[in-house]
Amino acid sequence: MPAGAPSGRPVDPDEVTDEVGEYLVRLARRSVEHYLKTGRRLEAPGDVPELARRPGAAFVTIEAYHGPDERELRGCIGYTEPVKPLVDTVIDAALAAAFEDPRFPPLSPSELDTVTFEVTVLSRLEEAPRSPEGRLSFTLVGRDGLVVERGVYKGLLLPQVPVEYGWDEETFLSETCIKAGLWPDCWLDPETRVYRFRAASWREAEPRGRVERRDLRRELEALIGGSG
Repeated sequence: MPAGAPSGRPVDPDEVTDEVGEYLVRLARRSVEHYLKTGRRLEAPGDVPELARRPGAAFVTIEAYHGPDERELRGCIGYTEPVKPLVDTVIDAALAAAFEDPRFPPLSPSELDTVTFEVTVLSRLEEAPRSPEGRLSFTLVGRDGLVVERGVYKGLLLPQVPVEYGWDEETFLSETCIKAGLWPDCWLDPETRVYRFRAASWREAEPRGRVERRDLRRELEALIGGSG
């Protein structure tokens, strides 16, 4: 049955247990499989954890899996605001990532055994100071995601992205500007708005495999140590 209208305070990523995180990842995959079989959106199941019935912001990332250390983006869509119950956010984001990401063709049934699903639960956005120094100190790679906004232009990068590429905070800010369709140093301009958010992520270790919580600080340390 549907989760219904959202009630209660928005879900914070720090509240999400590994059990709930695994549930959300399984739900994301199940949503896509259900749509491919029936052509219909999956309704929120009856066993939804109470936490996931509260409003929540989340992204679903689908990756082509080539090995433990080799994945390729296949789709990523989500919501930055908790406008609906977290369970419905995940269902809708999973379908959008699979079938509506304009960067990729719709996911086919034959790909289900070769892709992994990841769910990232977002905190509320916090606006950064307007000074360049303030924005650099406000941002921490391995903890934060970023949103850059200027007029009609808006771009978002999840916390996983700078970790996977080994960026520092300045590069992260510049790449988020580029994602928004703006010039790389637009974050230096006080007219550009910059926001950060915290997040917690869970993903399949391999297609249909166990679900693990990502420790981005550890991943970053391993990347830095491996390249040193």
